[in-house]
Amino acid sequence: MTILRDIRVLDFGRYIAGPFCGALLGDLGADVIRIEKVDGSEDRYTAPVTEDRQGSGYLALNRNKRGFTLNPRKPQGQEILQRLVATADVVIANLPPDTLKSMGLDYETLTAIKPDIILTTTTAFGASGPYGTRVGFDGVAQAMSGNMHLTGHDDEPMKSYVPYVDYTTASLNTMATLAAIIHRMNTGEGQHVQGCLLASALTVANGTLIEQAILDKNRIATGNRGQTAAPIDAFKTRDGWILVQVVGNPLYERWARLMGEPHWLSDPRYATDEARGDNAVDISERMSKWTAERSTAEAMAELAEARIPCGEVLTPAEALVNEQVVDQRFLEPTPYPGLTKPAPVGRMPVEFSGADTGIQRRAPTLGEHTEEILRELGYGDADIEELRAQRVV
Repeated sequence: MTILRDIRVLDFGRYIAGPFCGALLGDLGADVIRIEKVDGSEDRYTAPVTEDRQGSGYLALNRNKRGFTLNPRKPQGQEILQRLVATADVVIANLPPDTLKSMGLDYETLTAIKPDIILTTTTAFGASGPYGTRVGFDGVAQAMSGNMHLTGHDDEPMKSYVPYVDYTTASLNTMATLAAIIHRMNTGEGQHVQGCLLASALTVANGTLIEQAILDKNRIATGNRGQTAAPIDAFKTRDGWILVQVVGNPLYERWARLMGEPHWLSDPRYATDEARGDNAVDISERMSKWTAERSTAEAMAELAEARIPCGEVLTPAEALVNEQVVDQRFLEPTPYPGLTKPAPVGRMPVEFSGADTGIQRRAPTLGEHTEEILRELGYGDADIEELRAQRVV
C-alpha cells in the first residue's frame, strides 16, 4: 500500500531542503514531478559520479520522482505550468520570493489557478526581518545558531561536514506539508507552508541556547569531548577509533563497573551528569587508557556487553560495508544510466508496518518523463515537437 497514492507534487526544489521534502513525499507514494531547467538545474551536477556528470546528491534526493523540464518564463511555459498546477496538490519551491513571483509560483498566483493548492517553500532566515531578503545555505545557519562555535576546537569554529540543517528543514517541511494535506482534507483549504534554515538550526541547538540564556555558561568548543555528561568522547583503540556516549547515572554506573574502580562511584566530583561534564577530562583520560589496550572489536564487544552506547568511527568506505548497514538495507543498490555500478541510495529511514516506502524509481535522467507528462496534460506529438524546438521543455 502507498499512503499518498492520490497526491501529486510539483517539485521545483533545488539542492537539499526542497528535493529531500519531495523525496520523502515520493517515498510515501505521492506522484512527485521534479521540474528543472531545460539544460538541467545546478544541483543535478554537484559532486558528479556518472559519465555525463550527474551528481551524487541528485541521485540520492530525487528517488521516487518523475523528471520534467520546463522554462516557465516563456508564454508557452506558463501555459504548461498552469495546466500542471491545476492537476497538483502540492508545490515545493525553495526559491527566493522574487524568483517565485517571476516564475508564477508565488502563493497568490498559484491559488488563482488552484484555490486549495499547498505551497511549501524554504527561506534561509525567515520571510521578513532584517535578513529577510538575504540568501544562505546550510553552513550559514550552522554558523548563526551557535553550532559552529561549539564544534571543533576553541581556536577554530567548525561546521558539520554533512548538511544537517538542510535535512532537518526538509524533514520539518515534510511534516508540515502532511499536516496541510490533512487540514485540506478536513476543511477544503490549502495553505502556504514556510520552512526556515535558521529556525531549524536554532531548534536543534535550543537546549544549549536555553542554558546560555539562563546560566551564562559561555561554553567553548572541546573537540569530541562532551560537556554536560561523561564519558562522551572519541577514543583511540589499538587499530582505530570509537565513540562512547554515557548520559545518566544508570549508564555511568555500568561504565564505572566496567572500569573496575569503585572511586568513580564514590567521588562527589562524578556524582551527577553536570559534575561529570565539568570533570570530563579526568573521565576521558581514564577511558582513553582503557581503549588504548584493546582493539576496536574488543572494545566494542566489552562495551556492548555492558550495555554502554558506542560505535566505531567508520570511514565512508567502511560505513558502506558495515554489517548492520548491509543487514538492514538502509542503502539500496540502485542502477542509474552512466554509473559503473549501482549507487547505494538511502531509502526512507522509517519503517511502516502497513506501507511500502522503498525505492520504486531511481532518480530521473534530465527530462526523462517530459513527453509522458505533456501527454497527460493533453499535448499531442506536434505540440511536443514545437515546444522542444522552442526550448520551452
